[in-house]
Amino acid sequence: MLGVERKQFIFDLIQERSSMTVSELSQLCSVGEETIRRDLNKMAAEGLIEKIYGGATIRQTMHRVIPLSMRKVFNVAQKKQIARCCATMIEVGDTIFLDGSSTAMEIAHELISIKNLVVITNAAEIACRLADNPGIKVIGIGGTMRELTRTFVGNSSVSAIRGYYADKTFICCDGVDMKTGITDAHEMEADVRKAMLGQSTLKVLASDHTKFDKTSFASITDFSGIDVVVTDRTLSAQWVSLLEAHDVACHFCDTDPAN
Repeated sequence: MLGVERKQFIFDLIQERSSMTVSELSQLCSVGEETIRRDLNKMAAEGLIEKIYGGATIRQTMHRVIPLSMRKVFNVAQKKQIARCCATMIEVGDTIFLDGSSTAMEIAHELISIKNLVVITNAAEIACRLADNPGIKVIGIGGTMRELTRTFVGNSSVSAIRGYYADKTFICCDGVDMKTGITDAHEMEADVRKAMLGQSTLKVLASDHTKFDKTSFASITDFSGIDVVVTDRTLSAQWVSLLEAHDVACHFCDTDPAN
């Protein structure tokens, strides 16, 4: 197991179980405890986890921002599932907004075969990924670049977004909670996503199951602000009922035959 793969495996375990010991991780990863300690030190320095005596726990903070380099390797299979489902909603001739999430990057990859698209994004990496495709017109939203996420944010970004209208918007988030709605760890990213939703006909939340039942720092919208939820696992009956009450359609990739 490569170092990056091991860090993803460790992060997923800690996220699922809330905490893990060095000994447990050493056995599950088939490496020595010193290797695990070095991994945990690096992950703690990046703000992904919190070290405790003999192990680590998930870092409980509403401001937790995972660097792009790490987000790109977390829950990759689930994000690809979600991206394939989202791509089925996109038609030739559409204009779409894509935010700077790693899920949006997977959606961008699925767009390569679709012609005559306009993609508006505040993500430098998505713009570069689509730039060589002659069938896609890319409009980059400028602003202040965030180093960790390689996205452009700020008042100028929001103002630029408000100069366009799109058929569809696809956003992700850091938290989806029944009471607090859809939230993000960074207020300027939340402002960008909110602006994108406000300039679009169809508003899609594309988030994997780990984001549900969590609240982050800054509000993006309540459930009246979205039309569709796309996620990788079937949600509970309580969640389905709440979304249906807000006229939000649900697409669960684990029950979609195409996935």
